[in-house]
Amino acid sequence: MKLARYIAFRLAGVFVVLLFIAVATFAIFYLLPSDPARLACGRPCSEADLVKIREYMGVDQPWFVQLGEFLKGIVFGRSFGTGGSTVCDAPCFGYSFRLNATVTDLIAARFPATASIAVGGAVLFLILGVAGGLLASLKRNTIVDRGIMLFSITGVSTPVYLAGVLAILVFGFWLGLLPVSGYIPFEDSPVEWFRRLVLPWIAIAFVYAAVYARLTRGEMLEVLGQDYIRTARAKGLRESRVVARHGLRTALLPVITVFGLDLGALLGGAVIVERVFAIPGMGSLLIESVSFVDVQAIVGLTLFAAFLVVLLNVAVDLVYGILDPRVRVG
Repeated sequence: MKLARYIAFRLAGVFVVLLFIAVATFAIFYLLPSDPARLACGRPCSEADLVKIREYMGVDQPWFVQLGEFLKGIVFGRSFGTGGSTVCDAPCFGYSFRLNATVTDLIAARFPATASIAVGGAVLFLILGVAGGLLASLKRNTIVDRGIMLFSITGVSTPVYLAGVLAILVFGFWLGLLPVSGYIPFEDSPVEWFRRLVLPWIAIAFVYAAVYARLTRGEMLEVLGQDYIRTARAKGLRESRVVARHGLRTALLPVITVFGLDLGALLGGAVIVERVFAIPGMGSLLIESVSFVDVQAIVGLTLFAAFLVVLLNVAVDLVYGILDPRVRVG
């Protein structure tokens, strides 16, 4: 029963957070001076045509009415235009009149590229960061430790776009080993899919692994100084068992928390990386939608990205229970 109540409480929290984000995003873009109907109308645009377009797009209503229709559309679907000439089936995250497609379809088309960048880069920087931080903590105050920390400072200080440009310059132009732009779906060519994502993964990993190395090192040094670690060693346990089972397992708790947030943010759209490597992902779509004041697309993409972040935070809580019995639910 406790587990069921906990899950119900978290799901209620997810609903509240997503509702707040939807309201805030809708309100912000409703208050902007730009008029999406006027942008769609083009030039010349008469007042009569503008009125018809506003009515067709549904932007002639107050923002809270538009918000209500948007939220209802997610569950039940909705239609636009006189007589429902444009149908958006549930789950409807809005309709982009600029692209003449539902936001749900746009997300489905763009998400594989974003997910490929995010998951591949996240796996790489998590492995490199944790391994580097663990090694630095075990080799404290040695040349290995200083070398890893120097790398960490460099990575933390480097913007991701600069890391991407350097990766393109070195591996793309100087060495000619990898393509520098574009995206090939996995189902079309697994090899090309991999080759075109290596550089984005390297750029992401270079920056993020530095953060995880510093975080893991600090946590490991703190944990290895605890009394229960000294007790485990006094019992004659092997050092590898002490480090892996008693030290690293506890030190990973804050790392997992940060990882959930970072992965959620990347899945929501790795905007800079997608721009640098000309990959048509969700981040690029969001930037385009903001430029054209495509409110339906902006709110739909923002809400979907927020859902991913919240979902991963719930997953992090469950992982906590596996890594540390003290925080298990129930």
